[in-house]
Amino acid sequence: MILRNPFHLKIYLYPKNIDMRKSWNGLISLVQFGMNLDPFEKSLFVFCGRSQRLIKIIYWDGNGFCMWMKRLEKGNFPFNPNESLEITKKELIWLLSGIDSRKKHKAINFSK
Repeated sequence: MILRNPFHLKIYLYPKNIDMRKSWNGLISLVQFGMNLDPFEKSLFVFCGRSQRLIKIIYWDGNGFCMWMKRLEKGNFPFNPNESLEITKKELIWLLSGIDSRKKHKAINFSK
């Protein structure tokens, strides 16, 4: 991704799986009316398809909208938020890598 000053970006997940045939105007409309956010702010907006094998990210780079897309050949993205959710850059990297950051891991008890 070519981003202007990526360290100051917020990252939002759209709260539902969507029809990934949506393109620019459809995704921008979901940001405005589905998330009640400004698509021109310094943010990444992340959308996942119903099959959870495709993710699209849109952002405004200062003079136009950009779209980034990733499709998995096997497996699914761990994507099932219930509401518009702001995540960290680390959580986005985990999501794109297939790691579910919301799962609790079992505690390990050590004995001597």
